[in-house]
Amino acid sequence: MGRILTLVRNSLAPLTLAGAVLAFLYPPAFLIFADWFLWFFAATMFALGTVTEPAEFGQVLKYPRPILLGLATQYSVMPILGFATGWLSGLEPALALGFVIVGCAPGAMASNVIVYLAGGAVAFSVTLTSFSTLLSPLLTPSLTEFLGGVFLPVPFWPMMKTILATVLLPLIAGLLVQRMAGKYSRHLFQEVAPAVAVVAIVVIIGYAVAANHDRLTEVGLKVFALVVIVNLLGYAGGWYLGSLYRFSAPYRLALTIEIGMQNAGLGVALALEHFDSRAALPGALFATWCILTAAAATRVLRRRGASSG
Repeated sequence: MGRILTLVRNSLAPLTLAGAVLAFLYPPAFLIFADWFLWFFAATMFALGTVTEPAEFGQVLKYPRPILLGLATQYSVMPILGFATGWLSGLEPALALGFVIVGCAPGAMASNVIVYLAGGAVAFSVTLTSFSTLLSPLLTPSLTEFLGGVFLPVPFWPMMKTILATVLLPLIAGLLVQRMAGKYSRHLFQEVAPAVAVVAIVVIIGYAVAANHDRLTEVGLKVFALVVIVNLLGYAGGWYLGSLYRFSAPYRLALTIEIGMQNAGLGVALALEHFDSRAALPGALFATWCILTAAAATRVLRRRGASSG
């Protein structure tokens, strides 16, 4: 059982890609999850809570300036990029709104692994991801309403309730369970939680692809090209602003990765719950692309580390 969990945990990229391909080739395999995708996302946040170590934040929180600047960057660069993409691309309103939702999402949890492999500031990365997630019930719907309202009406309060129910509450529950658990149980969480998160992400992205099957054949290539551009500009914006803030190299690298990688899974869940399924397409492609680029970066960084060692 342990080997299976390890295999699943270490196969996020190929499993996500395989799930997306299967969803496109045979949509019914994922359409059966139409009423369950929010539960799957809540499961990922609960799993995250069971393996998050609050003690790691202490040292970083003694010096809040990088965190404050990082949060300001997270909730400005990507929302602006998402809005600009939707505004300038000529896409239909639902797809344009999808880019705004992706941009207004918090940082992705996978970014912490990439920061670690890259030799970046891991505690800073974990803290920034966690704080942006904790702030997401307020900031994500607020920014989506402000920017995305240009394209379609945005239900602020229903979005906030969804994020509270699927992000904040499961995360807190996971933290409480971890605190009450013994050492053995915490070790079990570290084995099981990442695998649960991988399966949930595959299902969420697969369902979004299946729901947009026909649309992918019409505008998929254009949307994917825009996803690649937004992702690259996010990395570039994080790097430039990290230099402007005079961050040390590890902090600048961490900020770059944090900004370029979004929690598009949350964006997909919100789009599917509150808008037409078309709004979930940019998030589904962004999530898949981010995971693939993260896997490629991981491989390159591991080789670099091995050669330098």
